[in-house]
Amino acid sequence: MLDHLIKGVTVVDGSGGPAFVGDVGIRDGRIAAVGAVTEEARTSEDASGLVLAPGFVDPHTHYDAQLFWDPYATPSLNHGVTTVAGGNCGFTLAPLNPARPEDADYTRRMMSKVEGMSLVALEEGAPWSWHSFGEYLDALEGRIAVNAGFMVGHCALRRYVMGADAVGGQPTREQLAAMVALLDEAMEAGAWGLSTTQSSTHSDGDGKPVASRHAGPAELLELSRAVGEREGTQIEAIVAGCLDQFSDDEIDLFVEMSAAAGRPLNWNVLTIDAAVPERVPRQLAASERARKAGGRIVALTMPILTPMNMSLGTFCALNLIPGWGEVLGLPVPRRIEKLRDPAVRAEMLRRADSKEAGVFRRLADFGRYVIGDTYSAENEGLTGRVVRDIAAERDQEPFECIVEICANDLMRTVLWPMPTDNDPDSWTLRQETWRHEDVLLGGSDAGAHLDRMCGAPYTTRFLGDCLRGRRLVTLEQAVKMLTDDPAQLFGLRGRGRIAEGFHADLVLFDPERIDAGKATLVHDLPGDSPRLDSKAIGVTAVWVNGVESIRDDVVTGAVPGKVLRSGRDTRTVSTR
Repeated sequence: MLDHLIKGVTVVDGSGGPAFVGDVGIRDGRIAAVGAVTEEARTSEDASGLVLAPGFVDPHTHYDAQLFWDPYATPSLNHGVTTVAGGNCGFTLAPLNPARPEDADYTRRMMSKVEGMSLVALEEGAPWSWHSFGEYLDALEGRIAVNAGFMVGHCALRRYVMGADAVGGQPTREQLAAMVALLDEAMEAGAWGLSTTQSSTHSDGDGKPVASRHAGPAELLELSRAVGEREGTQIEAIVAGCLDQFSDDEIDLFVEMSAAAGRPLNWNVLTIDAAVPERVPRQLAASERARKAGGRIVALTMPILTPMNMSLGTFCALNLIPGWGEVLGLPVPRRIEKLRDPAVRAEMLRRADSKEAGVFRRLADFGRYVIGDTYSAENEGLTGRVVRDIAAERDQEPFECIVEICANDLMRTVLWPMPTDNDPDSWTLRQETWRHEDVLLGGSDAGAHLDRMCGAPYTTRFLGDCLRGRRLVTLEQAVKMLTDDPAQLFGLRGRGRIAEGFHADLVLFDPERIDAGKATLVHDLPGDSPRLDSKAIGVTAVWVNGVESIRDDVVTGAVPGKVLRSGRDTRTVSTR
């Protein structure tokens, strides 16, 4: 007898093949039957007019901490994501050296700074009861509602072995051997491989470059070779050029790391903008070279425009513009004084529009900002208005106008930059780029930067756009891009398709309604900390391993998710 039968549903199975109407039966957490199913079931539902797809796989998240206080990985699960890849960008909560209890505090402060996580939530919401990476995975086992796999972070490996010397120091031969052994131990316990960062934007809680930024090529290649010794493993890496365009040295490094491991290396995120037509071919040159060298480099890119709010009051992307951090890091009264100085503003704008600003140049068109939440009587009525219009009324330059508005709120004003790449040419370029064999949809950063952005709903918003908006790809192709494609990259065993014997990770949705609601600020993290949330529209139900976990955008309370471990739950995707 089946546990559950979904009848008369339009099945989009993840293969990219044509949709078909049929029945899907679930038994013991697996898909037991597909087609015209006559076997009896304990429960059933008529899903006529609805679409059934495999659960979506998000290849780039930072749910490492959030899963402890939010086992449902909201809002990702609400939007049909049943499997998440965590431990990215070189940052993980484990391993922690038992001889240095202070390392946990260092890690919490680093994650708060570099990934925009609430420090209070990190302190109060996670148990911090582990030392080894395996103990960290065990702490999640049996208590999560999504399937989750994790890379092991290079920063944690360095900190464990080198202590405070991890920042600024170089390992001895013995220390490098210890790092390799620690990585191997983590992969033996189920880590998916190595993640690392060399990005100039990544600094720790003390404002210093994070540990992995001090690693040289020899160290990175030694760790990469270790990845290739274990089954079902990968590399994820970030360099400064990920934000704009790779240097020759960065391409060389990526190619050599992937080839040394004989494993795919994915990076985040490929920004596609027709105003910078040379960026995509430059970034994908790394993929072309890797294939010739016996490796594979995969670029993650988002299929939607993810709004990110800004502020002159708290750390955000504006702080990463060259020269801006020094001003925006001042105490608020001094910051306001500096920002009101026309010479200071002129220099800041010059730096923001310079070549060295890279992709952050897109943040410098302040006339295109929309005013969000305000907090003073002087700013009453400005919420939702475009800065260009306000500045024209006041006979001010847009940046000057923003400074005065923010000063009235003592820098608490929320600012929303309108995207600069929402033009038809940019969408056509995205459509073309998605066809590349080494381009994968993803890069939500879900679980990080919670009060700044909400990338988790990219799945439902993309499907709604494919069905009722731009229609850049077919529904069948869109589902494949969200399911089977990432499952194949990670070598997930029995996931990513609707087929007999596969794990019953499923999303049932209304094709006439599927979409994501507007991002809104809620205060539901430990310590009443804020985050942006987005309601799922048109998602009828989500099953994880055959257990209903979402019904009509509400969690059921079930926690059927699995910690996916390399080798057992992932097969090797060799590049050789």
